[in-house]
Parts: sequence; structure tokens; C-alpha cells
Amino acid sequence: MKKYDYIILGTGPAAYKLVKLLDTQHKSILTVESGLFGGTCPNVGCEPKIYLDGAVQAVLSNQQFEKEGIISQGGKLNWAQLMKDKKARFASWPNETRKNISKISDVISGSAHFVDRQTIEVNRQYFQGNRIIIATGRRPHELSIPGAKFLHDSSDVLSLGTLPEHTTFIGGGYVAMELATFLAAAGSQVTILVRGDRVLRHFYQKYSRELVVRMKQRGIQFEFETEPTRITQLSDKYVVELNQEGPIVTDYVVNASGRMPNIEKLDLSAAQIDYSTRGIDVDRHLQTNVKNIYAIGDVTSQDVPNLTPVAEFQAQYLFNSLEKGLTQPINYPAIGTGVFAFPQLAQAGINPDSVLEDGDNFEIREYELRQSSLYAGQKEKGLLTVVYDKANYIVGVSEISMSAVNDINYFVPIIGLRINKNEWHRNVLPIYPALADKIEGILR
Repeated sequence: MKKYDYIILGTGPAAYKLVKLLDTQHKSILTVESGLFGGTCPNVGCEPKIYLDGAVQAVLSNQQFEKEGIISQGGKLNWAQLMKDKKARFASWPNETRKNISKISDVISGSAHFVDRQTIEVNRQYFQGNRIIIATGRRPHELSIPGAKFLHDSSDVLSLGTLPEHTTFIGGGYVAMELATFLAAAGSQVTILVRGDRVLRHFYQKYSRELVVRMKQRGIQFEFETEPTRITQLSDKYVVELNQEGPIVTDYVVNASGRMPNIEKLDLSAAQIDYSTRGIDVDRHLQTNVKNIYAIGDVTSQDVPNLTPVAEFQAQYLFNSLEKGLTQPINYPAIGTGVFAFPQLAQAGINPDSVLEDGDNFEIREYELRQSSLYAGQKEKGLLTVVYDKANYIVGVSEISMSAVNDINYFVPIIGLRINKNEWHRNVLPIYPALADKIEGILR
């Protein structure tokens, strides 16, 4: 049985970064992957999504100018060509990632499961690790309804060669909102089924509701407090039966009801590792209840955003902890997150919803972006909400606009570094008139 300093389960962003860091210490490493090398983000997640978003944003922005009478004819998205270009860019990435990892680690493809606290089995081979790192990520949540075999997931949509005439999404999270935006921009009629009474529940709800209004104005339909109960095939179409009035006849059904941790094949009980349906339990040192086993990335049950930068931050922390003698618990920085719909939704720091009733400790102010010449020229109807603490520091921001993601990125260091208006004016003279025009006004 071969023994290693580290066994790493998974090759997503967290695992990939950790492998590269451990290589600098000349550790013996075994990396195990049961799916695409590189994980979700570079293959069927954030990287291909943002690639598609570039074309989608351009088309929808042109269409908005056409409605204002400024552009005589807006653009039209060629979905088939866009998909062809996307596949040409990303098809080689899994093999390239495997080659890169193979240069610094032993690699095996297959599903790993624990035999005991130091031993795993993969493809009937046994391996021991002084430390084992679980970084197996998440996958689309599975719906247990009759006809579930007809469902597609986000990975399918991101490789969809032929545009459906009508698409039905199940779910109201960021995956549903983003992919619905993409397909609708290409010309598909889109219906979104939302189990509850709201979408994007982790975002500022005033702006989440506004995003729904904007998407409805472009023809996207929403059905709230609605769940599918059965899916049947009818010739070349599908019938989605609902708990409310229905049914819906559609060409393509996407399950975007959430994501679940990849843990059931690991046989965690064999190593007596604590876990729940939310993921693997870890402490503030990313250690499980078993001394030599750790978990990082989306597979954990931590109450932090499941984002690539967060996973990579955890990898860096774990390396510093295990190899550099860091003893402090993990302390997360200011985290920005966004929804690549149209308009975009983004936020960082404190969500205004969480402090709406706490006027003694926080002040909430809203700004209309169209007061800036930049946004007025873009025919932008965006809104920005800023949360200030008692000392008048910015501690939270939320925005809905065509450029919300990049706008909020500008605020992340202001929140994380606790920069006050005097420090800003003393140390910063950014380009004018652009986003700086907005920041200057807020920090006056």
C-alpha cells in the first residue's frame, strides 16, 4: 500500500491551489478526481458562464439602447455560434488541468471512499495519507419527482447546442436567474418556477424584486409558490405538472433547484467523520472531528458563500496552518458576490435586510445612479444601497445595475480595509468621470 504525506480528494479550485502550494514544500501527494479535472468552475461553472455573459450583456445592452431610440437596430444573439466558440475554448481544459497536476502529484481517476481514518480505496487500490483533504465540491440538487429523468442541469445548458423554443427553469437561485437571462437573450421563451415567494434569498430583497420586474419586462415569466409534481414526455415536448394551476408544455426543463455536497460516495462513516445534508462539518481551522482529516471548498457545511475565491482562500489558509505554523482560526475577509443577470445584482459586506430594524447602530442610504453622467449616458436605471456603521464607515453595499459586479468590486477594499472618507480623499485620485464619480459622491 502506497503512503503519502497528503491525499487530496477533488481537483477543483481549492484542491488545485493546495496541490501547487504543497509542491513548494516537496510533499508526497496523491490527487483523486471522480469527474472533470478542475472541478465545476472552469468546466461547467463560472468560467464558461462568464464567457457567455460577455455576448449576452452586449446584446441586451444594445437592445436597451434601441428601445431608447439611440441605436437604430439592436443586436441579435447567435446561440449556436456562441456555443461553438465556447466549446472550442473550454474543451481542452480538463486534460490540461490533469497534465498540470500530474507534474507535481500522483493522480488517479475514480471515486474514493474511506476505509478508515488514514486509508482510502480507489478502483480497488488502497492508499494511506498522513493527512487527507476533502475538496469534492457540490453538484446540482436532485429532484425526486416522477419524470426526473427528463430534467437537465446547469452543465447541460452550458453546452446546449440547439436553442429550445421554450425553456422551463425550476428554482429561483443565481443559476436559474443567470441561465434564464442567457437563453431568453438568445430568443428562447423562458418560464421560471419558484418554490417560495422570492428569488435570490441571500441578496438584498428590494433589489431581487426589482430584478424580477426587469426580467418580466423582457418577457421572462415567473410562477411563484409553484413546484413541479411530475414531468411527462409528449411527442417532442415535455409536460410539467404543477402543484398550482398548470400544466406547462415546454421544450426543455432545467433543474436549477440548488446544489448538494458530493459526499455520499465517500463513506464518511467509515472514518467517523461528522457531516449533514449541508456538507462536512469543520471547525474554524477547517479540521473535521477527525484530527488528520480536513475539508475545504463547497463541500463543507460552513455558512460562507460557495464561491471560487472563498475556496482558494481556504486552501491558502490550510497551507499556512499545516505547513507554515499558522495557529489562528480562519478569518474571512470582505467577500463580494454577484448575479450575472441583466441587470446585474451584486453585494459585499452586510446585507441591508439584516439591519433594516437596527437604526441605532447602522444607517442605510440609497443612491440613484442616473445622477451620474456615466450612468445617465448608458440609460442606466441602477440603484445602490450603502450601509454605514455608527462611525460612518461603509460596512455593506448592494447594487442593481448593468455594471453592478465591477462597481461592487470597487467597494470591497473600502469595506475590508475600513477606509474612511478622509483616507480616501488623501490617498486616492481615480479616473474621472467614471465609477470614481459615484464613489466620490458617497464618500463626501
